[in-house]
Amino acid sequence: MKNKTILVVDDHPVVRDGVRLLLRSDTSLFVVGSAECGRAAITRVRELRPDIILLDLRLPDMCVTEVIARIRQVDMTTRIVVFTAYADHGAVQRALDAGANGGLLKDIGGVDLSEALRRVLRGEQVVDPRIVPDESRRSVAVSRLGLTRREYEVLRLAAEGMTNPEIAQSTGLTRNTVKTYLQSVLHKIGARNRVEAVGKAAEAGLL
Repeated sequence: MKNKTILVVDDHPVVRDGVRLLLRSDTSLFVVGSAECGRAAITRVRELRPDIILLDLRLPDMCVTEVIARIRQVDMTTRIVVFTAYADHGAVQRALDAGANGGLLKDIGGVDLSEALRRVLRGEQVVDPRIVPDESRRSVAVSRLGLTRREYEVLRLAAEGMTNPEIAQSTGLTRNTVKTYLQSVLHKIGARNRVEAVGKAAEAGLL
């Protein structure tokens, strides 16, 4: 991956400096600038066009969803990752709904931070499982494994014990289409049969 630029948005200097220190050993990720509030962040995005933004959940002048919306008006391509110390904060989910590409806790280590940012830059939604409710966590797991909505639906019905004909009747799909979806699920999950697929899906938080 070629060098990518990061903008750190946080009202605490120790956090802004800390991110630089955490990423200092990763030469492909470069902190190109920082901002201490939402309005400053929007200006910096316009000036710097960063590849990714680490955005504090609590800023002194604007709510996080408004900041995300304003940033998207300036640059639709930049990735936005909410960075927070509050694992159970409902604003994290609102930020994800508003278009954030991920959510990370501030206790993350340097290696894990680098890997998470790399995954976001590859197009994944990366969310620490401690900061999203079960339903959102399931959506994240589905996205991480690359399952489509239909593939997940077929897998869920198979986990309920339905046969292929029953799944076909329930979904309005043909039996051959159901079989094709199941084969795709097996391949993506790395399972040999539907029983193993259901077990792996449960372990991954899909069911």
